[in-house]
Amino acid sequence: MSTPATSKQPDSAIAPPAENPLSTQRILRAFTGSLMAAVFAMLFYKMLIAVASSFAHKPVTSDNITVVNLSAAVRTLVLGSITLGTGVFAISAIGLSLLGLQMIWQRFNGSDNVEPSTPEAQD
Repeated sequence: MSTPATSKQPDSAIAPPAENPLSTQRILRAFTGSLMAAVFAMLFYKMLIAVASSFAHKPVTSDNITVVNLSAAVRTLVLGSITLGTGVFAISAIGLSLLGLQMIWQRFNGSDNVEPSTPEAQD
């Protein structure tokens, strides 16, 4: 077996140039991510309502107690998974919106103490 050849390039040649943390591109990226997360949260919520109403209108009709218990467990797992996805995407949407607002606030207030995090700055 051979080992891959490693190039002897400095870290600055590999890393992309540092981007301004308050650039318009980063602010738009935060709001775009927030919009996408909000759309996913709404889709998951609509799916949650549809599945819950479907489960409510179609009760399990069985005399076997094991079937009833297993179906209740499966229905709970399905609704819980969809609810978890809804919550994760909703919280992500809120967080990304607040991040975008924070960056806009810092940009208008002229916060110059915000530095990009680069490996050189940490040394």
